[in-house]
Amino acid sequence: MTTGTAAPLARTLPRPAVRPARPHFSSGPCAKRPGYALSALPTDSLGRSHRAKIGRSRLAEAIDRTRQLLEVPADYRIGIVPASDTGAFEMAMWSLLGARGVTALAWESFGEGWVTDVAKQLKLAPTILRADYGHLPDLAAVDFATDVIFTWNGTTSGVRVPDGDWIPDDREGLTLCDATSAAFAQDLPFAKLDVTTFSWQKVLGGEGAHGVLILSPRAVARLESYQPAWPLPKIFRLTKGGKLIEGIFAGETINTPSMLCVEDYLDALRWGEAVGGLAALRARADANAAALQAWIDRTPWASNLAADPRTRSNTSVCIAVDGPAELPRAIAALLEKEGVAFDINGYRDAPPSLRIWCGATVETADIEALGPWLDWARATITSGEG
Repeated sequence: MTTGTAAPLARTLPRPAVRPARPHFSSGPCAKRPGYALSALPTDSLGRSHRAKIGRSRLAEAIDRTRQLLEVPADYRIGIVPASDTGAFEMAMWSLLGARGVTALAWESFGEGWVTDVAKQLKLAPTILRADYGHLPDLAAVDFATDVIFTWNGTTSGVRVPDGDWIPDDREGLTLCDATSAAFAQDLPFAKLDVTTFSWQKVLGGEGAHGVLILSPRAVARLESYQPAWPLPKIFRLTKGGKLIEGIFAGETINTPSMLCVEDYLDALRWGEAVGGLAALRARADANAAALQAWIDRTPWASNLAADPRTRSNTSVCIAVDGPAELPRAIAALLEKEGVAFDINGYRDAPPSLRIWCGATVETADIEALGPWLDWARATITSGEG
């Protein structure tokens, strides 16, 4: 991406006639499902204890429907935990790491956050494999005799791992995968993943504050055989007396959940089932990303931040913009003012860019309608009229 002033487009570039029906392109919290209505949510669990029969049953239903829709193996545990994906992933790190060496992969800001936790908070001296925004580290260099932590899809860079083939089946360490912007949109080979975390607010457009923690039998065995050297806060404790607290994985949450958020998540899960399940959700995200990439390919001033097409995200698509560093922010601000696109400026720690969510709850027609507005916004700003 250049840093000079971009050449103006035509001053009279017409305002597009078609607007996205829903201008919600935020990368989290993400767009609600098509046709969503808050008034349609059941309310009989509200104002009730989450430990009452109705609360436990709804929480258990959320776990069961998650397993079915995400195609999680029957012998993997699924728990609803506090503090969104961050809470779920930190719970896993604090509870599991320290039994052996650690390798941490980072190619964007969230991966760097996990590096900070392992190196500066847990003080485990990890091996760190880094890459610049737009690229992946050398996956062939990962030592699977260690525990390995990584993001499946780099939400702030739009770069994902291409598949799970780089992870051996006979690994000695555990794999801890932050999959929050990949779950329900990308292929997660659970046989390769010992810990998988995500939040409701991403691909299914649920509400924030709750995370999901998925554990393989190998991860459970580690929990039951290893005691970390550091104290664990109550909300991180997954075992008691050396045994897994099974209730956490049956709807008995560690702390009080929002039953309104649970009902909202159940609504999203039912929608995912109704549109055709996991394959259909992936196909929707693929179609959205393909429509946006088609616009990028015919736009000389835009490029996908992910250099290798095999590693391009189909959810959090990041777009480098030819022009001064402030141009992406200006485009995002103008389109928000117009009510055409909300929250599309790149992440604060990423290179200046636009970031457009293409997950399953977004309609392809809205992505297609957005492209001309991006052209219009850039032309308006660079001509001095914006």
